[in-house]
Amino acid sequence: MSELENKPVNDTESYGADSIQVLEGLEAVRKRPAMYIGDINIKGLHHLVYEVIDNSIDEALAGYCSNIEVVINTDGSVTVTDDGRGIPTELHTGENKSALEVVLTVLHAGGKFNKESYKVSGGLHGVGVSCVNALSKYLRAEIHRAGKIWEQEFEKGFPMGDVKIIGESDRTGTIITFVPDDSIFTTTEFKYDILSARLRELAFLNSGIRLSITDTRIVEENGEFKHELFLSERGLAEFVDYLDGTRERLIEETIHISTEKNEVPVEIAMCYNNSFTENIHSYVNNINTIEGGTHMTGFRRGLTRTLKSYADTSGMLSKLKFEISGDDFREGLTAVLSVKVQEPQFEGQTKTKLGNSEISASVDQAVSEMLSNYLEEHPREAKIIVNKVILAATARHAARKARELVQRKSVLTGGGLPGKLADCSEKDPGLCEVFFVEGDSAGGTAKQGRDRKFQAILPLRGKILNVEKAMTHRVFDSEEIRNIYTALGVSIGTDEDPKALNFSKLRYHKIVIMTDADVDGSHIATLIMTFFFRYLYDLIVNGYLYIATPPLYLVKKGKQEQYCWTEQQRIKLIEEWAGGNEKALHVQRYKGLGEMNAEQLWDTTMNPETRTLRQVTIENPAETDHVFSMLMGDDVPPRRKFIEDNATYANIDI
Repeated sequence: MSELENKPVNDTESYGADSIQVLEGLEAVRKRPAMYIGDINIKGLHHLVYEVIDNSIDEALAGYCSNIEVVINTDGSVTVTDDGRGIPTELHTGENKSALEVVLTVLHAGGKFNKESYKVSGGLHGVGVSCVNALSKYLRAEIHRAGKIWEQEFEKGFPMGDVKIIGESDRTGTIITFVPDDSIFTTTEFKYDILSARLRELAFLNSGIRLSITDTRIVEENGEFKHELFLSERGLAEFVDYLDGTRERLIEETIHISTEKNEVPVEIAMCYNNSFTENIHSYVNNINTIEGGTHMTGFRRGLTRTLKSYADTSGMLSKLKFEISGDDFREGLTAVLSVKVQEPQFEGQTKTKLGNSEISASVDQAVSEMLSNYLEEHPREAKIIVNKVILAATARHAARKARELVQRKSVLTGGGLPGKLADCSEKDPGLCEVFFVEGDSAGGTAKQGRDRKFQAILPLRGKILNVEKAMTHRVFDSEEIRNIYTALGVSIGTDEDPKALNFSKLRYHKIVIMTDADVDGSHIATLIMTFFFRYLYDLIVNGYLYIATPPLYLVKKGKQEQYCWTEQQRIKLIEEWAGGNEKALHVQRYKGLGEMNAEQLWDTTMNPETRTLRQVTIENPAETDHVFSMLMGDDVPPRRKFIEDNATYANIDI
């Protein structure tokens, strides 16, 4: 039985109105929303839901909640329900209003700032449900507490009335329903897949908590709403199993530990596979620390020291003629690290890098204990792991020469640019953009149609190397990939980290993938994105990577003509122009960029005034890792299902 199932029945005495501490007022959130939630696009929109869920997760971490439900409603609102203690509703003596109203109208007000109410909090990284309230057109809070049902409604952050009792209840919990403000957000349509991925992640990170999502906008074939339930019994071990679901494992068992070191709860799970990439995901209080930090430092140090000590003692490294680096121990490793920290100090560009120095030693100790026990008890698997490390070291040694070849040809060392690159005249990277174009034919059209002042064209020959299944030195051996590195002007690799990236002299701040709107084009675009995700990750994080969206159709009626980017647009236009009679019109389906002339390509796909570029962002690194390993790996059935499920959205022919 999990600890969460033994939650206290009633703790309203110690968790009351005066547990809520006010740090500052709610000002300027509506004026500068991006400062609080990152942006006002898809990412910021879904962050609102995460903030509400965080409150429920905090209740679970404190031992008072075991069920969290998310519902996407048909009116565009979202409802989050939990069975926690319920937000206090009695009068807050300091603010002279109900504690519920304080929580929902004052930024950084909540029980999590009081250590007696919450020992560990995931929501500390955010701005709380008050920010959600400020950015919502409408919000309703329903509280089940002390035998009563309490309700309060808000409009754009302002209460529409006082909190009131609307009924009686024999349970406890909080229900928050909100409608995002469409005058602030560029889109208010919630994506099921984004929310379900986060709930799946939270289930793995918090074993024993039931999280569910229901989308009332989508009715399945069985007549029921689209629905998923996430419940993990083995925690991070199941997380690693999920991430490695389409990879070939080297060891059967996922190595797992859940312990406490120096009063810091630490959970780690890891497994080796036959890939050539390192896939380590770290979390602090459920926050994905994409920039790492002190907990990652401790993990890497403990892993390297323990494995190297075992390898040295076993004599398996005696014939190796060069030194093994820390990077070699992590090739083909999938791992998830989660720590719970009372007062996390975040730093870094995205405020997702842990800075607490004391955490490093705690994680180091946990890794050492876990690995030492495993290696001693599993000698056959230990030998497989060490052999993988030796293979990685040998490949890294070979990759060094290939990498140096890339560097010699790079502009950073004075070499020339790739011969096929048609560069632009502008030298300010902030004003420059480069198009990676599929094939010489489309590349020729793009060169004719571009604005030579700020647009560069690099034609790519066929499908680039699938880096998901290639050793590092093979990646650097690839001429097409070398041309990409050289054209961009980035520096790659050190002896310690062959994939280390220096993009201080990046030549273009818009890197655009422009491929045909067919199956091959989609495959090529995915290959390029996989390469960026595995080797040029920081360029994606910094917002430099985009995908061009050429039109799918050109519809003509006499002298009238109009482009359509989706099947829905084509059907609507045929209905408007010809009453649905497609034979009365001329409809051209563009299978390739080369079918357009230079002027058409400029007007539809390259002109900043009329084009649509889709920026590539990473909402959930762990889920993205899973998707790329599935799309580019050897396991066909899950890849086929993914393509079939997403073909319409992605405009893919199947």
